[in-house]
Amino acid sequence: MYMLHAPDFLGKAGAVEIARENPQVVQRGLQLKKVGNELMSLLGGREIHPINVRVGGFYRVPSRKELEPMLDRLKWARDAAIETVRWMSSFEFPELQRDYEFVALRDDERQRYPMNEGRLVSNRGLDISAREYDEHFEELHVPHSTALHARKIGGGSYFVGPMARYALNFDRLPAIAQQVAREAGLGEACTNPYRSILVRGVEVVFACDEAIRLTEAYEPPGEPFVKPEPREATGYGITEAPRGILYHRYRIDSEGAIGDAKIVPPTSQNQATIEQDLHEVLEANHELPDESLGWRCEQTIRNYDPCISCAAHFLQMNVERA
Repeated sequence: MYMLHAPDFLGKAGAVEIARENPQVVQRGLQLKKVGNELMSLLGGREIHPINVRVGGFYRVPSRKELEPMLDRLKWARDAAIETVRWMSSFEFPELQRDYEFVALRDDERQRYPMNEGRLVSNRGLDISAREYDEHFEELHVPHSTALHARKIGGGSYFVGPMARYALNFDRLPAIAQQVAREAGLGEACTNPYRSILVRGVEVVFACDEAIRLTEAYEPPGEPFVKPEPREATGYGITEAPRGILYHRYRIDSEGAIGDAKIVPPTSQNQATIEQDLHEVLEANHELPDESLGWRCEQTIRNYDPCISCAAHFLQMNVERA
């Protein structure tokens, strides 16, 4: 939000330019990220690519004494996340409304905002378990791209990520996140992809609030992991990564060796939707000079929080004007 996306709305090439005018804003973003890194280090063993996770749980888990100092840091982070949404709500957002099929997890059993559990649902009637994913979705090669495109079987493109989670689970957000969303001018669903930065900010408020809830209720388990008992089987799982649903399927033999694996990341699931957004943007803004049009196209792609190489200024655009 701070380093890659917000500069688009402020007419800046990057966060360094923002820092020259508003250093306290960028400092808040860096400190917010730092709190997340501290929590990841404590639980995962290091900030990036954690090494403490293993099959069945963790190699070690923190004690309450180790975790309790994070509470004050997390409460500061929640306040900073609220201020972040208020700051971003002052941006001018381009007009673009799309009729998306939103797809996300919904956890009616635990009645919580989705992260690791729930059924896969959509705003057009989809309601399936993880093991049914391959019956409803497929990945395809397309002539113009080296990236796989996902689509619903017998249907078309769909949209995963913060806007989908938000639209399908607004009622599951804690009261503090719902209030922040309404103050930012968001309804219970958002169909303007440029306003996804606000939705993403609301989810950061939720993440901080959830971390506080879990920390306050934390009791270390008797053992850090459940010892796996290998058996021949096929396992299915869907989690909500920041960019959207992440699907896993593994076939395992009786010794625990993986014989077949399939992983479908959220960005590939959004590829077709990103391209459709770009078509809409180009049709609505073709009168802009090439440089401005290229900027707007990059901004449109950054709405989806792509990986870092695609989020930076990268677009080589060839324009043919009749």
